[in-house]
Amino acid sequence: MTNAVDASYATGLALQTSTQAKGKSNLGQQDFLTLLTTQLQNQDPFQPMENGEFLAQMAQFSTVSGIEQLNSTLTGIGDGLGAFRTATAASLIGKSVLVPGTLVRADGTGTVRGAVTLTDPAEALVVTYSNSVTGELLHSQTLGAQSAGDVSFGWDGVPSSLVSSRVPLRVSVTAASSDGSVPLAPKVYARVLSVGTSADGKRTVLEVEDKGNVAADTVTSFR
Repeated sequence: MTNAVDASYATGLALQTSTQAKGKSNLGQQDFLTLLTTQLQNQDPFQPMENGEFLAQMAQFSTVSGIEQLNSTLTGIGDGLGAFRTATAASLIGKSVLVPGTLVRADGTGTVRGAVTLTDPAEALVVTYSNSVTGELLHSQTLGAQSAGDVSFGWDGVPSSLVSSRVPLRVSVTAASSDGSVPLAPKVYARVLSVGTSADGKRTVLEVEDKGNVAADTVTSFR
């Protein structure tokens, strides 16, 4: 007659054999079924498993199965959303997105746009535009007193020769206050050339002119 000790040993042996054969350390559906079947085969016939115990284990089996199916469903949804994000981002091709950088090219109307973030108020904001190839200063503008936060700037008079040749301009921004002048790191609008995904396939990536690859989820503004 099989006793409880023998049943427990047989159950553990069957479970160990099943998991070792599959080369894994976590229990899956098949492992759980092997465990339950072994318990039934080796139970004491004079003290068989109670109906409640059997149903409880079957409920656990169903829960494990449901969780694995849910994980598969969520994975499929995640893959679908990734494709959706990439397709949506594709609509940005040819548009301009706001990204960190000092190089900017004028659009067809001879306009460049950008922004800078002030951590403290400034008495004045000086923005200069120069030819990135020759270093020639092309334009300078002084904005009045500015509060802390995002400040937009732009120049609508880029020379037509630079517009047609698409020579990039270099933007420099300086904040003036009673403590002196502080150079700031601007953001500029640059054209999106193409859309793709990161190496791990988890993020949508924009190829931005003069900036290389930029994660789409870091872009906060486009035009």
